Amino acid sequence: MTTILVVEDEAMIRDMIERMLKISGYQVLTAGDGARAVDLAQESLPDLILMDMGLPVLNGWQATHRIKSRDETRPIPVIALTAYALTEDRERCFAVGCDEYETKPIEFPRLLTKIRALLQSQRTRVTVNH
Repeated sequence: MTTILVVEDEAMIRDMIERMLKISGYQVLTAGDGARAVDLAQESLPDLILMDMGLPVLNGWQATHRIKSRDETRPIPVIALTAYALTEDRERCFAVGCDEYETKPIEFPRLLTKIRALLQSQRTRVTVNH
């Protein structure tokens, strides 16, 4: 089963995303801060990470940078989830290694389309490289 790590400090938002993903057939892990996200990414090697950018302990930019700096977690696609909607914010997300970007409030059909596309792209890369 495909596993998605949801990193979100707001419990209501985290629970809502988790429920929607489970309904869509995904296994879900959750973290409430960036440091826990880095640890869970290393321990569990999820198939994809949804990363809030405004997090305590380590923010989403720091956590993504750490995840993308390690060989074992670098290939994991990361979708930035953020209320920061300016062009500079989007560029900053991509600069630290995010593979996609979604603004809040989250539009679930669009987010699911991005998730499926990244997972499919990941599977294609793995197949081609083996």
